Amino acid sequence: MADKKNPGKEDDLRIGVFVCECGLNIAGSLDCEEVRKYAETLPDVAVSVLNKYTCADPGQNEIKRYVKEYDLNRVVVSSCTPLMHEPTFRACVADVGLNPYLFEMVNLREHCSWVHLHDRKAATDKAKDMVKIGVARARHLEPQIEKTVPVTKAALVIGGGVAGIQASLDLADSGIQVYLVEKDPSIGGIMAALDKTYPTMDCSI
Repeated sequence: MADKKNPGKEDDLRIGVFVCECGLNIAGSLDCEEVRKYAETLPDVAVSVLNKYTCADPGQNEIKRYVKEYDLNRVVVSSCTPLMHEPTFRACVADVGLNPYLFEMVNLREHCSWVHLHDRKAATDKAKDMVKIGVARARHLEPQIEKTVPVTKAALVIGGGVAGIQASLDLADSGIQVYLVEKDPSIGGIMAALDKTYPTMDCSI
């Protein structure tokens, strides 16, 4: 049921947590199964799943299957950096009808396993906390709709000093209409007032 005060926010949260071993990148430094079991105990978590490679097709297919089977309305993937695979997982949940912004990602690889290579217990404990935080964030996610807006292919550059002139030239070379605004009667800024410039010691003009 939707909350009338917060449209799009369900009262009955059903969060799915997917813990990725990433081969040995994550599993080599922490106990992924222990993290998965811990995730099951968190409030609003309907299911917790361990994957070898969550980003691969079999892992994505598992996410889709569990979203349908458990009627999940939030998904948390605990794996590698969002920079690499956040678009992958957003597209994955969108394929089964879940708004892609109801997805949260926890970076267990770069932020945990790779920085705690030789302390398995500490890495596992930290991973549990990270997953707990990811689930807490997921509770507050709301569906978003992406919009596209027309862009005017023109730019306003304020200041006709060296930086403004160079920016204007670079933009113009890219095919963008440029409007250069300068408060003084001539462009060049401080540079135009110098009688010698390094390394040739020539007049700046």
